[in-house]
Amino acid sequence: MIPNSLVGRRPRNVNGRDVLAVFLTFFAAIFAVNGALIYAALSTHTGLVTNEPYRKGLAYNERILADERQAQLGWSERLELGRDGHFMLALAERHSGPVSGLRIQGVLGRATTNRHDIYLAFAETAPGQYEAQGPEIAAGSWLISLEVRTGEGTQPIYRLRRRLWLKP
Repeated sequence: MIPNSLVGRRPRNVNGRDVLAVFLTFFAAIFAVNGALIYAALSTHTGLVTNEPYRKGLAYNERILADERQAQLGWSERLELGRDGHFMLALAERHSGPVSGLRIQGVLGRATTNRHDIYLAFAETAPGQYEAQGPEIAAGSWLISLEVRTGEGTQPIYRLRRRLWLKP
């Protein structure tokens, strides 16, 4: 049985314009969604975890040896950070006391971006105690990476990488 609403109606013919309109609407929607996803991907995290990953991968065994040499030093560190941007690092040897005469440089930044990086150069203020002054630091999660060298242009003999959480 045919419903009364369809009795006497002619079937609608689909012409070329209708097919073209559906085709263009479909692809316009696809392009709009792809454009939004590309914008979101490019305007957020780059996905780059490390600079020069290939070169660092080639030097992986050397990095393992450097970590073993650092462990053999037996140094202990105490790192203090103030919201006013004052940093203090104390280094001591296992049995003989403070470690003096070192060059310490580092970076304090957010773990997810390098936009807020603060470069630090520490100066020795007392035997084995090194201090640096940076700008005032906002609350949240920070990552500090320090390299300790014996002189200008030498390889780091000690590295410190620590995640810090500053409360509001």
